[in-house]
Amino acid sequence: MLRGSVQWRVLWLANATFMVGVTGVVRDGEGRMLLLRHRLWPEGRQWGFPTGFAVKGEDFRQTVVREVREETGLDVEPGRLVRLRSGYRLRVEVAFEAQLTGGTLEIDPFEILEARWCTLDDLPQGMQPVHRALALGDETA
Repeated sequence: MLRGSVQWRVLWLANATFMVGVTGVVRDGEGRMLLLRHRLWPEGRQWGFPTGFAVKGEDFRQTVVREVREETGLDVEPGRLVRLRSGYRLRVEVAFEAQLTGGTLEIDPFEILEARWCTLDDLPQGMQPVHRALALGDETA
């Protein structure tokens, strides 16, 4: 039987390595949701929540904090896990609720084209289907 570091190396080589995409369903004190129009997402599906990939060893809640700050300049407190599932190919998708705690909205123009606070009644057209489902509270989508 293999043990220790040799066992882990064999397991690493034999199994898929995943990228982890982390999304923050950010709400302000009025219950509105922060939606971003992402520059690098496909045309017609550019609207969604702040999202990015976790770096190796990063706590996924901290990924939400980091990504929201990088994309918008805002500070958030991550909350409840609302989605955890396998994604496209070798990706895992994670989403947390998050509450706005401060900062000043200043978008990163390299990644983000536009930001807006929305209610369920004014969600933008062209929203990623998974993100629309999260907005509507459908955690099974």
